[in-house]
Amino acid sequence: MRIAINGTGIAGPTLAYWLRKGGHEVLLIEQSPHLRSGGYAIDFWGIGYGLGDKMGLLCRIKGLGYQVREVRHVNRYGRKTGGFSVDVFRRMTNGRFIEVRRSDLTATIFRALDGNVETIFGDSVAQIEEEGNRVRVGFDHAAPREVDLVIGADGLHSRVRQLMFGPEEGCEVSLGYHVAAFEMEGYRPRDKLVAMSYAVPGRQILRLSLRDDMTLFLFIFRDVYLTAKTPSNEQECKSVLTNVFADVGWEAPRILAAMENVNDIYFDRVSQIRMNCWTKGRMALIGDAGACVSLIAGEGTGLAMAEAYVLAGELQGCGNDHTAAFTRYQERIMPFLKRKQESAAKFASSFAPKSAFGITLRNFITRLLWIPVLADFFIGRAARDDIKLPDYRF
Repeated sequence: MRIAINGTGIAGPTLAYWLRKGGHEVLLIEQSPHLRSGGYAIDFWGIGYGLGDKMGLLCRIKGLGYQVREVRHVNRYGRKTGGFSVDVFRRMTNGRFIEVRRSDLTATIFRALDGNVETIFGDSVAQIEEEGNRVRVGFDHAAPREVDLVIGADGLHSRVRQLMFGPEEGCEVSLGYHVAAFEMEGYRPRDKLVAMSYAVPGRQILRLSLRDDMTLFLFIFRDVYLTAKTPSNEQECKSVLTNVFADVGWEAPRILAAMENVNDIYFDRVSQIRMNCWTKGRMALIGDAGACVSLIAGEGTGLAMAEAYVLAGELQGCGNDHTAAFTRYQERIMPFLKRKQESAAKFASSFAPKSAFGITLRNFITRLLWIPVLADFFIGRAARDDIKLPDYRF
């Protein structure tokens, strides 16, 4: 079949990889003029780690990743107040755990396509019309195409989802936070392989030293601190972050001053997409477009890879009967995704605690994670995936 995929994040290229294994002709469309860079680092483990291994990409991913040793919570003077060893997660995942920049993982999966998938950059699906057993796809710029299926892999603010089901207000559930991330070169101090975290009520800054003298910064804050309109450009993002974090102390003044020279800032709501159906006619959603669990879940990339693998596998197993494949795809993986969403929503309040007591309690609990039996009690279930993927024969 000819299958158009809107989006080249994690889900889109992963789906293209497995569809090609099944003999399909794939068209990838990406709104950005090139693969997206920047963003934030992600924990790569569990179901996604296994699929990375199955795709033969683990060696490359490990080479690009970071074996972070510790998450360290500090006070305004830089003194340690809590945190835990990341070996907790490595033990629970049998060593199958690594930190990697999201953009590096995306590029690794995309390169695995070996240039054999037609890709249109700087464009997006703008119109979808089913015509019998075909779909006519219109674009912002390119000439229309006819395909057999259209897949929305275009993230939290999916355009394909809006064309299929209407405005995102009907399915987006805010978790009450906003997030921003950027990288800068030459920042000091550097704490190698230690994620440094500083929090005041409702706001948190995390920094992580990367290769080539780069440092990644992650800002998280509760929605109540966004007193201005949602920023629509980079300068407005900088203004919001300056207004929200100017008075928090620690290294914030230095970071905010250096931020003025940054050219690429990721800024978005921390939300989930909750839907009871991911398909409609000859169209389907995967990844954040259909079931965003939010960065709070800590496994969104792996889940997106799992959705892509299952969708491609079911199309293969159902003899390209897309209706049957779409049904089996949802039945097999939707309950698992819903459990992940529920777990992330419950964990949200500890992500950037809204009170000084909440920060103190979180710091106390994280100190207990150095004790294996208590680590199993607090996070053991979250660190294990309660699903086994089929071994599809591509």
